[in-house]
Amino acid sequence: MRSKHRATLPIIALLPILALAQEARLAMAQTTAAGNEIAGNTPYRVVAGDKVDLATFNGWKTWRAMACDRCHGPNQEGLVGPSLVNSLKVLTKEEFVATVSNGRPDKGMPNFGSVETLMKNVDGLYAYLKGRSDGAIKPGKLQKIEE
Repeated sequence: MRSKHRATLPIIALLPILALAQEARLAMAQTTAAGNEIAGNTPYRVVAGDKVDLATFNGWKTWRAMACDRCHGPNQEGLVGPSLVNSLKVLTKEEFVATVSNGRPDKGMPNFGSVETLMKNVDGLYAYLKGRSDGAIKPGKLQKIEE
């Protein structure tokens, strides 16, 4: 019995360290996002949390048309699929596009690489979800910025 406890003790002891590492990773991603926003390097433009540039608006429309909320939730915070608010804090744009294009069949996500509507708006979809992840775009209905 004693050896059984010894084998699990190191794993249990590592859990707080792993949790702190995850928190540090998310904090770094949030700091980077905030720095990008200040520098104007975001892939989206947003005013008052619900008015966005045309590409981001089209990304939001694509989100709705493809019914991504069925798996990722109406506020992108996850259901059977992961929270995209959290995922976009660490995924690069290239990783996002690869995931959308190729899917993750082992986790139940189909590939959308041959869906023309989605792929022609993938940059806008990324911009929309990145804005949600950064906290700059509020959940709910969006409007186009009048330019």
